[in-house]
Amino acid sequence: MPVPKPGYYVLLGKLAVPEPDVMKWAHWLGTANRHVAQDKIGGVMVSTIFLGLDHSHGRGEFPVLFETMVFRGGDPQEQDRYETWEQAEAGHKAMVALIRAELIAKAKA
Repeated sequence: MPVPKPGYYVLLGKLAVPEPDVMKWAHWLGTANRHVAQDKIGGVMVSTIFLGLDHSHGRGEFPVLFETMVFRGGDPQEQDRYETWEQAEAGHKAMVALIRAELIAKAKA
């Protein structure tokens, strides 16, 4: 029978590591800077963070620990999730490029 992945993670630099002690994890989560990147393009905010919880919901081999959200008018819209800091950085850059292209296309229309 496979061993379940731990649910709680903290960052050591850019590396996510399991934290078995929920109290240590909660303290870390409340005090850590979990932002990978944040950009405002026009009225659109793109924010990528470390979640600290595995969002794979038992699917997949690796924990899903990072998330990019797009906020339009303050409301969350698009969302992408990733396993590693490097994937999160790349995903953030791709989302920013997509939003910029979308705004340029709207301006030309």
